[in-house]
Amino acid sequence: MRADRLVSLVLLLRQHGRLSATALARELEVSTRTVLRDIEALSAAGVPVYAERGRHGGFALLPGFQTELTGLNHDEALALLVAGSRRGAQVFGLGAALASAMRKVVDALPESYRATAAGAAQRLLIDPQTDLLARRPVAEEVPDTVVAEVRRAVFSGHKLRIHYAAVDRTPKWRTVDPIGLVTVRHQGYLLATRSGADRTYRLSRILAAEELAEPAQRPDQVDLDRAWQERSTRFRTGGDQVTVLVRVNPARREDLVGTALAVLAEETDADGLLRLEVTFQDPRHAEWALWQLATNAEALAPQWLRTSLRNRAAAIATRYGESS
Repeated sequence: MRADRLVSLVLLLRQHGRLSATALARELEVSTRTVLRDIEALSAAGVPVYAERGRHGGFALLPGFQTELTGLNHDEALALLVAGSRRGAQVFGLGAALASAMRKVVDALPESYRATAAGAAQRLLIDPQTDLLARRPVAEEVPDTVVAEVRRAVFSGHKLRIHYAAVDRTPKWRTVDPIGLVTVRHQGYLLATRSGADRTYRLSRILAAEELAEPAQRPDQVDLDRAWQERSTRFRTGGDQVTVLVRVNPARREDLVGTALAVLAEETDADGLLRLEVTFQDPRHAEWALWQLATNAEALAPQWLRTSLRNRAAAIATRYGESS
């Protein structure tokens, strides 16, 4: 751990030229006292780091000092920098590791590439915190200790014991065979098997985790994308899902599709409206989704949904038709 921190400290000084102990402590997420001890260790190891006194002083490296990180071209480094803006690392507890890796990526570039790559990365934004309607994604908090233990079991191929809080159930301990980790819309999931059956666990509902010494019962190779698609399909086709036939204004298609579980069929009517057959989690979900679209959509079937929407509209009309 300390060796990684010392490398990060050197890279920070190379990239910024001069930094105060306070700034270094903030970047490395340690105390200023730890930074001062690390500076002493670097000096003892022959790294030419020196201190400058005064209001604008700090620590710096002698000009021309080079590390031995090489081999990346401009586009390769840019790709990594852009990937670093995604939030999967935060979901899986790798935020600090990602920041350290990005420092190494920038330092690996030739001097002529360094400024242009960093500048180009600033002009690309992946998955912003809000969309154009100022809606914020719901980011789930997972304790670092929990996600680190889960991650270790996944990578080492060991069984994992988790204290899991399923919806509306008392939390229970269970032992699983971890397959992989998936992040979807800022939410993390553990794909695993339990007694040979596929299981999907939401990371935010894992209250505690313990990697076991026993090897996990799982195949050596896994197609995680295919596994996720198969589990998603099973989820969409189980439970109390309902199928709805709806006509929708093309301008609001994405709003409808974004709330539905699946689109089973789609065609364009003669008047330009879209006719879609979609599934929802349950009747309440279907009614809510269609109500959000107001006159931009019409439920054609089933009849109970049309009746429910009509009754709701009539109740609203009655409420606002009354004199104040």
